Amino acid sequence: MTVAVRVPEELSARVPAEQRGPGLDRDAVRLLVSRGTEVSHHVFAELPRLLRAGDLLVVNTSPTLAAAVDGWIGHARVVVHFSTRGDDGRWAVELREPDGKGTTRARAGGPAGVEVRLPGGVRLVLEEPLSGRGERLWWGRVSGAGVSRPETPEPGVAVLLREHGRPIRYSYTERDQPLSVYQTVFSLPTEDGTGSAEMPSAARPFTARLVAELVSRGVQFAPITLHTGVASAEVHEPPYPERFAVSETSARLINAARAGDGRVIAVGTTAVRAVESAAGDDGVVRARAGWTDLVVTPERGVRVVDGLLTGLHEPEASHLLMLEAVAGRAAVGRSYEEALRGLYLWHEFGDVHLILPEEDPHAARCSRNCG
Repeated sequence: MTVAVRVPEELSARVPAEQRGPGLDRDAVRLLVSRGTEVSHHVFAELPRLLRAGDLLVVNTSPTLAAAVDGWIGHARVVVHFSTRGDDGRWAVELREPDGKGTTRARAGGPAGVEVRLPGGVRLVLEEPLSGRGERLWWGRVSGAGVSRPETPEPGVAVLLREHGRPIRYSYTERDQPLSVYQTVFSLPTEDGTGSAEMPSAARPFTARLVAELVSRGVQFAPITLHTGVASAEVHEPPYPERFAVSETSARLINAARAGDGRVIAVGTTAVRAVESAAGDDGVVRARAGWTDLVVTPERGVRVVDGLLTGLHEPEASHLLMLEAVAGRAAVGRSYEEALRGLYLWHEFGDVHLILPEEDPHAARCSRNCG
């Protein structure tokens, strides 16, 4: 059983922090900090003073794709959300309907064989549902002149998204935003044009200045990659398999932090999923790349992660189960109560929540004074 939370509509962050007033930057969001059931309130710019030398932040370098493309089925307009590229070149996609307000609403998927016309003479043919758990996401194959460009090494769908796509936008946001708004400071382009259909948003408040301050205080960073697929705004489903990679260098950094006095803090649930997927039963992280279907629950627990920096999102079961695995159910319930009471803002442009382990006073003193 997970924590029951109802988020009032007025607590949805409708625009990015830097657009809410003159002189503001991405780090102009609030930061809720919980250690067990103890909760304190901060601003994100205070993060360097809340961490300590030797702590390690695991960050996701996946870039956000312009994953929404207009299309037509017969005379009916649809919006295709490109979610995940499969190993066979197909893409998992979600079809949506325009809602007349600049965003979209849910639409029944399929059936197999349906052809969607896309810009530039591109065609998308739906082949089969992604899984037996529902028909929201379908495997589809893209073809046509617009994705066959001998003059460019880019994969076809990457060209389509770059030329005709826009970031996925949900109805709680105020207006369309450029793709740059959805890139984090850690995002890196990929050779094969893959990325995340939705922004790994826990890292969005970081700025180059804040990263430099963290490094100057002895906080380290371990980059990983996990390409997140399309979430559903209406149906909360378990996460689907996603492509991830943990390098040998990052594995060494994580293991070294765990062997010392540092805390391993994942920036986002995507980082938790990647790191825990690369950890053995012995808790040692090894370089791994491929697909993960891991769902982190309190029953499974976490083997590596000590803390988590995460956004405030709708309380879907899988998200809260992961938080409970890191912090415990009582702590998550208490922090969400405080977030609601404090009128924190939700979703990808909203405020953030830092979950830290409860301090052992003796261990904390020794980390500074014992020698």
